Amino acid sequence: MRILVTGGCGFIGSFLVKKLVNLGFDVAVLDNLSSGSLANLGDVVDKVRFIEGDVRKYRVVLKALKDVDVVYHLAALTSVQESIRKPMLYHEVNSKGTLNLLKASVENKIKKFIYASSCAVYGNPVKLPISEDHPTNPLSPYAASKLSAEAYCKAYSNAYGLHVLILRLFNVYGPKQSENYAGVIIEFIRRVKNNEPPVIFGDGEQTRDFIYVSDVVEYFTRALNYKLENNFCEIFNIGTGKPITINQLANLVLQVVEKRSLGVVYKEPKKGDIRHSVADISKAVNHLMYVPSCNIEEGLRKMLEFA
Repeated sequence: MRILVTGGCGFIGSFLVKKLVNLGFDVAVLDNLSSGSLANLGDVVDKVRFIEGDVRKYRVVLKALKDVDVVYHLAALTSVQESIRKPMLYHEVNSKGTLNLLKASVENKIKKFIYASSCAVYGNPVKLPISEDHPTNPLSPYAASKLSAEAYCKAYSNAYGLHVLILRLFNVYGPKQSENYAGVIIEFIRRVKNNEPPVIFGDGEQTRDFIYVSDVVEYFTRALNYKLENNFCEIFNIGTGKPITINQLANLVLQVVEKRSLGVVYKEPKKGDIRHSVADISKAVNHLMYVPSCNIEEGLRKMLEFA
């Protein structure tokens, strides 16, 4: 089986590529290296077919998908705050880029299209935990671009019979996470290691569902073998189902790094930030048959080993 991973040199994508190569698959990577790096692929870099290219360019995408069986689409811009400043850029990359891949997938008769979406599509929840049938209400251009891409996925599934799995990722973290990636954990660790206190925007009582990157990759690889039966498109929440407040997270980072005396600094809340977020992962657990195994403290210690 031949697999293409877009954004395969990025944070999550590189972990996925390594896993797929180690499982014995023929893997190609499409990445424009705007935030990712070939160095992230480590010792599998010579075992993949690398294509430097942008998902916004249809001819590049069409060529990259030739003779491919499965597409993992992870290439995206991910910053909520940057999307507020540059909404058209986020539309072009996240929405139009996905449309290009879907169109090329139909032309190349792709067997399965697995899309990395985001919990941001839900907005502020009306109920917790958040299940896949929760109303969507994007609060930022980033979230809107991901929801738009999801809509294109569903449309291509309905119109062309393309088999699509949409994985709505909650807050992913792990080693080699880029500071460009929209993650509070990497910023907390960076500041604490520089003897600076973590900065919390708002009162710190907002909650998030943090999931370690290896658990995310396990869900992605299990999605490869998931059989779509009653329809051609399925959506799964990918998280832990265990919320933690940002205050608790900051204190845990200070504890793990053994710098509790630094304390915490509070600033005004950021625009577009969601107040509470925690996934209902029962569907993913039951259908993809996996329960996340890495707790937040263990994950932080793993990150520090690579920092």
